[in-house]
Parts: sequence; structure tokens; C-alpha cells
Amino acid sequence: GLMYAGTPRAAVSLWDVNDLGTSVLMEKFYKQMLSGGKTPATALRTAQLEMLRSADWANPHYWAGFTLQGEWK
Repeated sequence: GLMYAGTPRAAVSLWDVNDLGTSVLMEKFYKQMLSGGKTPATALRTAQLEMLRSADWANPHYWAGFTLQGEWK
């Protein structure tokens, strides 16, 4: 539905995810894009790698289900 409404891309999860883990991931994701100047695809990968290296969020359940749909640049 988001693509039909005109959004070029959306970050989505392939399974149910923890709300707190999602908020941590999204904070890292947007920081990479907005402050770091990275493309959405690179920002998501960097945020996921940061989560992997974190003691609290290393379990892939928290971050591995996220992907970009639509324009990846």
C-alpha cells in the first residue's frame, strides 16, 4: 500500500519484532542516514551491524528481519 501511495521505499520487518529493539535499530538507522549521510541501504546495514556487536541486542531476532522495499538507493 505504501508504494501505491507514492513512497519510494519503506523499511519493513519480515516477522514480529520487539518494540524496544525496533526503536533502538531505527534510531541507529536514521542517525546513519541523516547525520552520517549514508544511503538507506548502507544505513540499514550499518545499524544492523551495530546491533550485532551490542551485548544487549546481538540476537538477530531484534534486527535481522528488517529490509528495504522499493528503491534501495
